[in-house]
Amino acid sequence: IVNEIVRLNEDPNVQGLALDLPESLCSSKVLNTVKPEKDVDGLSDVNLGRLVRGDAYDCLVPPMVCAVMELLEDLGGKTVLLVGASGAVGAALQCVLQREGAATMSCQWKAPQLRTKLHHADVVVVGSPKPDDVPVSWIKPGTTIISCSHGLLSEKHNYDQQNNHAAENTVGSLAIAMRMQNMVKKTERWIQSQQYRKWDLRCLKLQPLSPVPSDIEISRAQSPKAVDVLAKEIGLLTDEIEIYGQTKAKVRLSLLERLKDQPDGKYVLVAGITPTPLGEGKSTVTIGLVQALTAHLNINSFACLRQPSQGPTFGVKGGAAGGGYAQVIPMEEFNLHLTGDIHAITAANNLLAAAIDARILHENTQSDKALYNRLVPVVNGVRGFSAIQLARLRRLGINKTDPGTLTEEEINKFARLDIDPSTITWQRVVDTNDRFLRKITVGQANTEKGFVRQAQFDIAVASEIMAILALTTSLQDMKERLGKMVVANDKKGEPVTAEDLGVTGALAVLMKDAIKPTLMQTLEGTPVFVHAGPFANIAHGNSSVLADKIALKLVGEKGFVVTEAGFGADIGMEKFFNIKCRASGLVPSVVVLVATVRALKMHGGGPNVTAGAPLKKEYTEENLQLVADGCCNLQKQIQITQLFGVPVVVALNVFKTDSPAEVDLVCEIAEQSGAFDAVPCDHWSDGGRGAVKLAQAVEKAANQKNSFKYLYSLELPIVEKIRIIAQKVYGAQDIELSPAAQSQVDRYTRQGFGNLPICMAKTHLSLSHQPERKGVPTGFILPISDVRASIGAGFIYPLVGTMSTMPGLPTRPCFYDIDIDPITEQVKGLF
Repeated sequence: IVNEIVRLNEDPNVQGLALDLPESLCSSKVLNTVKPEKDVDGLSDVNLGRLVRGDAYDCLVPPMVCAVMELLEDLGGKTVLLVGASGAVGAALQCVLQREGAATMSCQWKAPQLRTKLHHADVVVVGSPKPDDVPVSWIKPGTTIISCSHGLLSEKHNYDQQNNHAAENTVGSLAIAMRMQNMVKKTERWIQSQQYRKWDLRCLKLQPLSPVPSDIEISRAQSPKAVDVLAKEIGLLTDEIEIYGQTKAKVRLSLLERLKDQPDGKYVLVAGITPTPLGEGKSTVTIGLVQALTAHLNINSFACLRQPSQGPTFGVKGGAAGGGYAQVIPMEEFNLHLTGDIHAITAANNLLAAAIDARILHENTQSDKALYNRLVPVVNGVRGFSAIQLARLRRLGINKTDPGTLTEEEINKFARLDIDPSTITWQRVVDTNDRFLRKITVGQANTEKGFVRQAQFDIAVASEIMAILALTTSLQDMKERLGKMVVANDKKGEPVTAEDLGVTGALAVLMKDAIKPTLMQTLEGTPVFVHAGPFANIAHGNSSVLADKIALKLVGEKGFVVTEAGFGADIGMEKFFNIKCRASGLVPSVVVLVATVRALKMHGGGPNVTAGAPLKKEYTEENLQLVADGCCNLQKQIQITQLFGVPVVVALNVFKTDSPAEVDLVCEIAEQSGAFDAVPCDHWSDGGRGAVKLAQAVEKAANQKNSFKYLYSLELPIVEKIRIIAQKVYGAQDIELSPAAQSQVDRYTRQGFGNLPICMAKTHLSLSHQPERKGVPTGFILPISDVRASIGAGFIYPLVGTMSTMPGLPTRPCFYDIDIDPITEQVKGLF
């Protein structure tokens, strides 16, 4: 019985459970197995607790109790005796009777004081059969008797009335009707629960210290809410979350269907100027902004962030949870494994890589017949194609379903992919900075029969599967995109896909949990989605479309969803608009452009900024001329934003070494250059309170006229789309394609991929292709060394110069400082 109840509890198509069981089987264990939200009979401890507490909306009165109360008239001042009515029904009955003004007593049939109590009772409610040794004469004349059991005088009558067996089923029949009424109430409540819920968010208090402690100390000093509490506060249903520990939960995509008619909130993108190697704090601004909106202005907001790779976490950059008093917590959970999405991507990516090499080996060492017999084996005396093999047959124009009917030519066509090893573009991945995997040789063991080739590892977040995760809109869409991934060409120059290799379904299975966004919270208890983390150079550098879409439904029409684009606006923002917005169909309301005095001084001619090295005095002392000269980069990034017709608010991320005059100068130049507003922000040191003015500016800007437009038409030739980005965004004079790049453009155009958007793979340290050229370079020719395609993700990515997809470890990586306390299990040294 318990197993069946558990099964029905988890069935989303079952909204209520009624237990028609003999009394002997209605144990506390059985009654409490029913989920409280599905408890039609109202007999679980949770329901009874709510009934006693008076939570009329959250509880249901047990049907038998409803039936008894329906039969009784005015009870004010009367004494009601419950005989043999124990357990959940007896407790509920006492509670309801007392609420109606009756004085209640209870006892069992064998109780020595039974006769006295019967004599004083105005109403007797019987819960079990009357023993023969209890005479009716003990009941005083005129007493109303209601039997919830068979075998007494009648269900409802006065003492001096004659026995009426026809009335015996009165309470039972009425209880059935009341159970039906409870079922209706449950269904009504379920329907109501499916509607959008107003947030009831309890924000966490911050008490910022000065000087500001380390990020991990700040994170650990705050006590996060349990994630199921946070989920309930923002209107998620219990069956829409999958909890991972105390502070993380996956959110199911079914929410999108439930809230499909709910209007979206406002959509805000945080981008930045061309950064120093230290980064300028876009994640920190993103988190500070949502803390300000929700914890200080009482406006619903959601931050949507990328999941950080463990490469930078243990390399040189550190984590990506924000910083200071604008963080996602717990930061060690955020920066390490999270919910395993990157590991799932690694597994899926490497399964496909293994499938490619294995297929080449088997095709090289077997005849057509042997290969076909192994691809379509006899199982239990029956030979049949799998679903993915039938799909391949249809793509080949072979409309047959019986493996025995294929001709030799059709067998050859079906069984051989004829992959050209020199064209393989699919690499293995690992989520670690490992420079020695940038070029490797595979197949050196004798068992691989001499099939040796040069290959490489990429970092996991550079996998096309990560880009697909970030751009997909549903499980079905993800599966289709995974199938379209081109991994190589065959010897005729035609593309070979994951679908051709028969691995699409397996990849989707490995990714079935990774597709769900992970819910976390900021230091001030506001909600955050962490989902996907594609590279910002060879991919588009934005968090997932699905996280944004779910968040836009949850915040409500007047709420805000704030997401972040990697690197400067010339890279991350351009890709956000031209790639992500095309995939999602969403229209941004505002762009927040993050700048720092430090980065502007660098663009104004300041000395080089190097990660891990102390800043030169130019960056720590007031220098208005350097700042003014460097604002050319800020002005250019504002102009780039205006190309897309979206209002821009400049957020100046203030450091303690910035002088008031420098801050005022930047804000003045930003507003003169066309920014809707420019606001200094102190969220790093003050939390959301330090970003309130930014939040107010964003709210006002979101109400401005929005004339969003894409930069180019997809119908344009690939080269022309590249040229538009180079000239209008980067400020190049023109582009120059290498012969290899031009050959790839011609091939992709011939293969039918010419209408895809462009994802430029370029250094983030300059508007040009040369990292050392700061400010706003002009007159340069942008060299395109190669052009590659992520067909499943849905974009072409030209390489500007050389582009490493596997970072290396520095001389002193972050891991020197990372440790764990073996007693408390607390992580140390993350930042």
